[in-house]
Amino acid sequence: MHFAPYARSRPLRIGLAGLGSIGIQVARLLDAGIPGLELAAVAAGDQDRARARLAGLANPPPVGDLAMLGECDMVVEMLPSRLFVDIARPTLARGATLIVASVGALLSNMELIDLARAGGGRILVPSGAILGLDAIKAACESRVASIRIDTRKSPASLAGAPHIVANAIDIHAIAAPTVIFTGTADEAAIAFPANTNVAAALALAGLGPARTDVRVIADPAVDRNIHTITVEADSARFTATIEIVPNAENPRSGQLTPRSIVACLRDLVSPIRIGS
Repeated sequence: MHFAPYARSRPLRIGLAGLGSIGIQVARLLDAGIPGLELAAVAAGDQDRARARLAGLANPPPVGDLAMLGECDMVVEMLPSRLFVDIARPTLARGATLIVASVGALLSNMELIDLARAGGGRILVPSGAILGLDAIKAACESRVASIRIDTRKSPASLAGAPHIVANAIDIHAIAAPTVIFTGTADEAAIAFPANTNVAAALALAGLGPARTDVRVIADPAVDRNIHTITVEADSARFTATIEIVPNAENPRSGQLTPRSIVACLRDLVSPIRIGS
């Protein structure tokens, strides 16, 4: 399904599922104006707070619950992972497009791909904080020996993750860079559901969750989220590192994520697309 502004009689109606630290930035960027796109509705748990946050927009959209997004052409999911299926399933079942921020939750609900296929829906995963996704996808058209990602974050940004709690890791006692997790992308999605969306997207673009290696490093010296991807393939060998400035409201997320979502939306209404 591809939309172009000159082939439609009206803009694409965009619904936002969630108005947290990512959602409010997406709302502001859309409100600034992108030809062919319209911010049509927002779903939020605390609707009064959401209305207050949106009041400063030039064109504040209506706010309601998830059911309110049923009339939107596309839904941007930016919810806690536990609520992911609540919006993903109805959106895909009606044949609409779902843009996913909680990619780790998608790894735990891969049956949604079959639902999208059966209902004519589509799942889009923006690049987010990943550098080199185009090269990874291209490399996977040939034989790939390995793909690994090292994610380095401040200990505070990892607080409360299931892996931290289950292993009684005292993040306040970490005084030097420490590898606190080694495993596959599907294991990382369970261990750090709010911290490993980058690894999940990498897995979906490349070798799959069971063959994508992940290391999580807690480093008290860093003030950015740092991701290093290493690929060994017949067609190319490369290493890509990116340092993401954390979101001021939520250090688990980066400032690049909302901009990546908007860039994905912009591509859908642009007469030209750059990159695979």
